[in-house]
Amino acid sequence: MKCKPLLVAVCLLFGVFAQASEQPELKISVGDWPPYLSEDLQHNGVIAHLISDLLADEGYRVSFQFLPWPRAYSSAAAGRFDATAVWMHKNDREADFFFSAPLLDEQFVFFHLKSLPFGWRSFADLTGMKLGGGLKYSYGPDFDAFLAEGKVKIERVSSDQQNFDKLLKERVVLYPQEMHVGYASLRSHFSAAEQARITHHPKPLLINRSYLMLPKSLAGSPALLERFNKRLQLYRDSGRYQRYFDDLKQGKYQPEPPTSPASKE
Repeated sequence: MKCKPLLVAVCLLFGVFAQASEQPELKISVGDWPPYLSEDLQHNGVIAHLISDLLADEGYRVSFQFLPWPRAYSSAAAGRFDATAVWMHKNDREADFFFSAPLLDEQFVFFHLKSLPFGWRSFADLTGMKLGGGLKYSYGPDFDAFLAEGKVKIERVSSDQQNFDKLLKERVVLYPQEMHVGYASLRSHFSAAEQARITHHPKPLLINRSYLMLPKSLAGSPALLERFNKRLQLYRDSGRYQRYFDDLKQGKYQPEPPTSPASKE
C-alpha cells in the first residue's frame, strides 16, 4: 500500500510528458534584438515569451531558432520554419508571407534628463537643440527630412551606452530611441542613480508596427494565422498583452545573474 502514492505520482508524471509530446511543435526563426528577442534573456525576451504563451494556449509547443536576420527570413520563406518574428511590413514581403495582426508597437521617444524639462509638439520646437543619435540610423522619413534641414545638430555614435553617457554629461540635450530598447540599455550599463536621472517625453517621435510572418509556401499558414490573430486579440482585450510589457519595464526579462561560486571553507 505504501507504494501506491509513488505509483500515482509516476503515472501523473508520464501523463504530463505524454501530453507535451502530443502537442504539435511550431518552429519559428528569429533574429537577435534585445530586449525583445535574445537567447541571453529570460524566456528569450518579451516577444518570444508572448508568442510562446499565445501559441501554447492554442495547443502548440514553440521552439525558436536564432539566426542572422537575412537567414531567418529566407529560411522561413522557403517553408523550413512555420513562422518568423518580428518584422516591419513592406510590400515586397507580401510575396513570401502572410502578416499577422500587429504584434509589437515600437515607440520611439526623446530621452532627456529630468533636471532639464522638455516639451514638444512639432519638430520646430527642437530648433537649436543638440541631439544624440545612432550611426546610419533612420528615425522615419519625416524626422530624417527635418534633420536634413540643419535646424538641429545631431551627433551620431555607435551605441546606446555612448549616447546615454553623453546625455548624463549634458553633452546632448535629447536622445531619440525606441522606448523599451532605451530603458533596457540603461538597466544594462548604468547605475540605479544614473538611471533615475533620465526620463522620456511621452509624445512618440515615431511608431513602427512589427508582425509575425507566416510563409505562403506552407498550406497550413492561413489557418494558423487566423488562430494566432484571434488569440492575440483576446490577450489585448483581457489586458494580458500589456502585462508582458509592464514586466519588461520592470526588468523582468533581464538575464539571470551568474551564480556565485561557493566560498571555500
